Amino acid sequence: MCAELADDRRWLTAAIELAKQCPPVDRAFAVGAVIVGADGAQLAFGYSRETDSVVHAEESALAKLAGSGIDLTGATIYSTLEPCSERASRPHSCTQLILDAGIGRVVLAWREPSLFVADAKGAELLADAGVTVVELPEFAEAARAVNAHLFL
Repeated sequence: MCAELADDRRWLTAAIELAKQCPPVDRAFAVGAVIVGADGAQLAFGYSRETDSVVHAEESALAKLAGSGIDLTGATIYSTLEPCSERASRPHSCTQLILDAGIGRVVLAWREPSLFVADAKGAELLADAGVTVVELPEFAEAARAVNAHLFL
């Protein structure tokens, strides 16, 4: 197994553990995210509803780096769910926040199902903007399991 895939699995597992910390609600997914620098070190993490009732995991992680001056072009963000492509609660989607931050790589476990957004396009928008998007579908069930309450 190549080192990059081993790292991807390690950090996506960490993101799934973060998702388990999310207060469950019936109107939003529980998501975990980890930002890792080009050197392989964790830069920040976040999870849904970590700081307020509508904060998304990627948004929370990115907010921790705001004003730090850290160059994120070589960074990877690991997310248990495809970054959102639209939002009702904030002016910018997580897809846009990732693009604005200059992150060059996104690794996700699970494509956003059409439970809240009929046609999520986060992965496509990121890829169209030149971001490398890697999906590890073998992690989808673990990410979905954290959100089982939404599918009852």
